[in-house]
Amino acid sequence: MWKRRLEKLTDKSETMKKMWENIKVLYFASDCAEPYVEIITVKDSKRRLSLCSSVESEVDDSEYQEDDFPVLSHESQLLDEYHLQKLVAHLPPRTQGYLWQLAYSTVIHGSSLKTLYRNMANLDSPVLLVIKDMHKKVFGAFCSDPFRVSKYCYGTGETFLFSFNPDFQLYRWSGENSYFVSGNLESLQIGAGGGGFALWLDADLYHGASFSCPTFHNAPLSTHEDFIVQDVEVWTMQN
Repeated sequence: MWKRRLEKLTDKSETMKKMWENIKVLYFASDCAEPYVEIITVKDSKRRLSLCSSVESEVDDSEYQEDDFPVLSHESQLLDEYHLQKLVAHLPPRTQGYLWQLAYSTVIHGSSLKTLYRNMANLDSPVLLVIKDMHKKVFGAFCSDPFRVSKYCYGTGETFLFSFNPDFQLYRWSGENSYFVSGNLESLQIGAGGGGFALWLDADLYHGASFSCPTFHNAPLSTHEDFIVQDVEVWTMQN
C-alpha cells in the first residue's frame, strides 16, 4: 500500500514539475504603464522572441484551420476573406471561437474618438482596430484591452500590429518597453519610444501617423508616415 502511495506521489510530482517547466511568469513595470504580471507558456515566450523583429511573420499559414474562421456580427467594410484568414491565424488562443462583434465603425457611428471610447466603456475583451487610409492601405492593431482614456499606458504583450501594405506583415511586442496603448480625448496612441508612435489617430479619426518604434520594432504601417483616414472599424471578440 505504501509503495502504491509513493508511486502516486512520484507521478504527481513529475506532472507538477513538467507543468512548471512549461510556464513562464513575466513581471512588467515602467514609468508609463501600471505594473502587471503575465503568465505565458515557454513555447509562447520562444515564439514571441522569434517574432519580435520587423519582418513578415513566420507562423505557418498551414496552422490555420477552416473551422477557426471567425463569425462576424456585421459585414466588414474593410476586411475581406484574405484579411480575416491571415489575422485569425495569429490571434491569441483565448479569442478563438468567439463571435466578432462590431463595436465601432466610422460608416455607422461617424468619425469621433469620443464615440469610439464610449462604445467600449462596458467592454472587457480584446479588440481589433482596422484602418483603411486614402491610399486604400489596410492596417491596424490587435489590442489585449478595449480602448479607453487612461493616465497610464495599458495592455499586455498580446498586443501586435499588422499591415497589408501590400503583403501581410505582423509586428509583435519586442519586449523593449511596455508602451502598448494610451488614450486621451485628443488622440489614441499605440506603441511609443524613439520619438514617435507606432500608430496614432487624432480626435476626429481623420489624421493619422505611423512611425517605427521600439515597442514593436515595426516599419511604418501605411505608405506614408502621415496619412488621411478613410474608414475605421473596431471589432471585439466576446460571447
